[in-house]
Amino acid sequence: MDDDTDFFPGSGPSRGISVTLTAGTLQAIRERVGKRGVSAYLEKAAQRQIERDNLDDLIADFDQANGPADPEAVAAKRARLTGDAPSGTGAAA
Repeated sequence: MDDDTDFFPGSGPSRGISVTLTAGTLQAIRERVGKRGVSAYLEKAAQRQIERDNLDDLIADFDQANGPADPEAVAAKRARLTGDAPSGTGAAA
């Protein structure tokens, strides 16, 4: 296979590699997905990590262009999304 070919995470042909994990991590994965599900589990975990890394890059770019987000505004928006009262506000009990 040509190493110059670009694929998005989760696309393209499968390729074998060697991965070293601690015994406890491998045991936990096998308990969750069985011995034959390890590769698929690690593939999904790697895809999620790439998504998180890309989101971290996007947030860093936004912060560099606009400054960091206001924590109170973030808390208020989170409260609207989750239906919870923002912490540090509201009537005392």
